[in-house]
Amino acid sequence: MAAVWAEIELELTSSVEVADPYTAVEVWADFADEAGGVLRRPAFWDGGRTWRVRFAAPTAGRWTWTSTSEPAIDGLTDNGELVVDEAADGDQRRGLWKLERGDRVMRHADGTPVVLVGDTAWALPWRATPEQVAVYAADRQAKGFNAVLLMSVQPDMGAVGPEDRTADQGFAVGFADLADGHLNRLNPKYFQELDELAGILVEHGLTPVWQPVFQGWGWKGLDAAGPVVPVDEYARYCRYLVARYGARPAIWLVGADGSGREPQVAAGGAEVHAWDCYAQPTGIHYRPHIRAEAHQDAEWLDFQWCQTGHGGEHVAERVADMARNSPHVAVANGEPTYERTGGPEIAAGWWQGHEAWSNLCAGGTMGVVYGAAGLWQWRLHADEPGHPDRFLADGVGWREALDFEGSKYVGLAGKILRDLPLADLEPDWTSLITPRALRAGRLRIVYQESARGIRIAAPDVPQHYTVVDPRTGATSTSVDREDATYILDKAEGPRVIIFHDNP
Repeated sequence: MAAVWAEIELELTSSVEVADPYTAVEVWADFADEAGGVLRRPAFWDGGRTWRVRFAAPTAGRWTWTSTSEPAIDGLTDNGELVVDEAADGDQRRGLWKLERGDRVMRHADGTPVVLVGDTAWALPWRATPEQVAVYAADRQAKGFNAVLLMSVQPDMGAVGPEDRTADQGFAVGFADLADGHLNRLNPKYFQELDELAGILVEHGLTPVWQPVFQGWGWKGLDAAGPVVPVDEYARYCRYLVARYGARPAIWLVGADGSGREPQVAAGGAEVHAWDCYAQPTGIHYRPHIRAEAHQDAEWLDFQWCQTGHGGEHVAERVADMARNSPHVAVANGEPTYERTGGPEIAAGWWQGHEAWSNLCAGGTMGVVYGAAGLWQWRLHADEPGHPDRFLADGVGWREALDFEGSKYVGLAGKILRDLPLADLEPDWTSLITPRALRAGRLRIVYQESARGIRIAAPDVPQHYTVVDPRTGATSTSVDREDATYILDKAEGPRVIIFHDNP
């Protein structure tokens, strides 16, 4: 018996060999609940005569399913029944993430708000081993991260190296024809290995942020295939990712490091929207030198992520600019300067904590994202050759980068915000006289770089407040304010002040 929101897999076996099975056959299954509601899930080819359907039931009870193929092929058209029990407590019971039009914060399917705390491990899918991913995921889970940005395949058409994820300059290959600018010759073995890696991440509470094929820099800047592959091939691959990974926690990043106006982006977004029956968040991540507003009114677009480059500058106004776009979608800075990119002092340590809180208060209320030089490339060891120097940290491989100090502070932001009533979180410019503040209903959250007074300018600000050190997560004060219009906490260093009704 399956549980609510737990992934269920059905195997379908074709009665005949199919030429070009990835491109020539479309297979899907309709799942009907006892009330007559129907969810459609695409199937994916998994090698030989095998197709698989993955499904997660949002409600308990009896479900019936019917599979269909075009063209019709015996073995791929079938039917059956599932019995689904209630989920255990915790995030599984809350369901998958979603963003409704106009939401500033993600929610679980049951409505519980959740702030994204994302790490960047772009190259993990085609460079890391299961043992390495287990180490990585345990570290990020302990620090407070809940998502990880992934390039689903190695995107550079000009990249060369052994087809070996453990060899210097090596990488596993998802499509044999990607180097020629196509996505037709899919390698099932690659995705079977990726299933295991993604499973480890999800088991550690890390939601994969799936990017199909980069439009910008890519891995080494060697001609990323994203803007080159035919639009129909890009869309088909987006559907494949939804089929393979869409019945478990996922975010769909259909454009990355480009203008957002590449035709592949719109085609991918529309395909995800058509086939993801759970409507998990779908959006775009931009290059630095662009206005982040492509497809702002598209039905499929749930979020926009800017990028502020890798010069070690705080540019929270880019987030504020996106937050003013209309119609409103959720926003975040999807790529601040990666820690120690190009030098040991660049964007290092508390720089990352200040960046995270500044972006949140500027309107990036979908969440925060962190990256580390050497980790995002999954540099195998400190001396691995072949990577552009300007994006490296000297003498650092992925394992050393995992311990960079700044990751602690970004993860702590998620821990501090966890379990707060953050639905409708937005910047607050009116009820508190302070440079950086947020509100969600009566809740107020203030970030300060150092001790300074806060003047209360609205009557609905809660009387009780808690002061938290964002460098440690420790609470220094939790009291009712004595003055109705002013507070001053004299502790040294940065602090987060939370005004709330339930101390």
